[in-house]
Amino acid sequence: MKSIFDTVSFACARYVTRAYSTSFSTAVKMLAPSIRQDIYNIYGFVRCADEIVDSFHDYDKELLFSQLEVDLEMALQQGISLNPVLNAFQHTVHKYNIPQSLIDAFMKSMKLDLVKKEYSSFSEYNEYIYGSADVVGLMCLKVFVNNDDSRYEQLKASAMRLGSAFQKVNFLRDLKADMEDLDRTYFPTLNLNEMDDATKRAIVEEIEADLHEGYKGILQLPAEAKFGVYTAYVYYKALLTKLKNTPPLEIKNRRIRVPDYQKVTLLAKCYLDYRFNFI
Repeated sequence: MKSIFDTVSFACARYVTRAYSTSFSTAVKMLAPSIRQDIYNIYGFVRCADEIVDSFHDYDKELLFSQLEVDLEMALQQGISLNPVLNAFQHTVHKYNIPQSLIDAFMKSMKLDLVKKEYSSFSEYNEYIYGSADVVGLMCLKVFVNNDDSRYEQLKASAMRLGSAFQKVNFLRDLKADMEDLDRTYFPTLNLNEMDDATKRAIVEEIEADLHEGYKGILQLPAEAKFGVYTAYVYYKALLTKLKNTPPLEIKNRRIRVPDYQKVTLLAKCYLDYRFNFI
């Protein structure tokens, strides 16, 4: 029966999420059980696509990505895939009517990572972020509002700003790895060799503005989603604060992270904020 295969597929999506991101998987656990699996299904798919372009250096990435495109199209058309992660993803796409345009934009940005090394204009940069992050936030929003189109439109802008903020924090945190391992830079205003306090401050202020707008949307999310999304927001805000307080030279030379003990403290704070209706 397909239900058994679906159960296996969902377990694969959960495993991918937990294996690749302990912070994000913790935030997902704070979502209501009714929507938790669908967020795992979305993340499992986007993570696998991202791994092709970022990690599989000993293989033909273009060939692997082309095969993923074919398999994805077949999964969405047929409502099944022998790839468990794609099978889980198509289930959520059909359940919540996730627009094909969001999926296409995501795949376009991932494909750019195969060939594009730097973003010289803000239009290119913003288009990449839209496809790599904003649309993922919008896919999740479709789940959070349970196909309520009116609420989706109401929260769409803030969901995109939150997705942008998370992606930009990742860019700033991963400057060293992106440059040395992937020969990539994303910020149009940034020359890594000449990064100073003023340049870093401008980037941080841009992210802070995104987080501010994203937070407004968190306050309006359904109860099933609010605690989990707020937890992710608090984690990223803490990481941004740490980056803000780290000298540019140190950011260029090592990956900045929030230690596990601090994450536990942040999770407790999130729970208290949510429990006592501070959000």
